[in-house]
Amino acid sequence: MLVLSRKKGETIIIDDQIEITILSVDADTIKLGIAAPKNIDIYRKEVYEAIQLSNQHAAISPELLEQWRHQQKPSSQKKDA
Repeated sequence: MLVLSRKKGETIIIDDQIEITILSVDADTIKLGIAAPKNIDIYRKEVYEAIQLSNQHAAISPELLEQWRHQQKPSSQKKDA
């Protein structure tokens, strides 16, 4: 991990396309401004981890999917003649 010290108003450049600017420092809270191309997703870590967990839960094995499909088929109904 690279550790840098920055003051309010100072900026860090990542890979010629991402700028991180220190906007304010207040007690134990830092506000960052991030400028990046629109094709780069930026998430807070806790949100990113929640998305990953949700995706893992949504992924289902083919065997379980087939079992679920069989359970969802409507039972054959008799028609009154």
